[in-house]
Amino acid sequence: MNITTTVDGTTARIHARGEIDFDTLPPLRAAAAALPPQVTDLQWDLTDTPFMDVAGLHLLFHPATSGPHCRTTVTGLGPQPLWLLLTAAEVDPGVFDLSCLLPDIPTPGIRPLAL
Repeated sequence: MNITTTVDGTTARIHARGEIDFDTLPPLRAAAAALPPQVTDLQWDLTDTPFMDVAGLHLLFHPATSGPHCRTTVTGLGPQPLWLLLTAAEVDPGVFDLSCLLPDIPTPGIRPLAL
């Protein structure tokens, strides 16, 4: 796992390269926990993350961020990580609310109209 963190004012971006599983979860959480206290927006860039297991759900839905009011979003989801998030949201939308994490994805249960 290769992790790059960039901070610009109150926004941080953590770019993870490699698979997310329980072996790579601790360094990812450590990267989030090490963010300065002024960070209020954290973006996980998963462009180079081809696989994510349930550890990714722990990372994204139980974040170890710099403060209690830190907004977390994710970008660059490949097919398998996106499938995992959508499946988790379908199984338990109350726990896995994607509306904040993936602001560009429609709310679960809302499907586009067929043309």
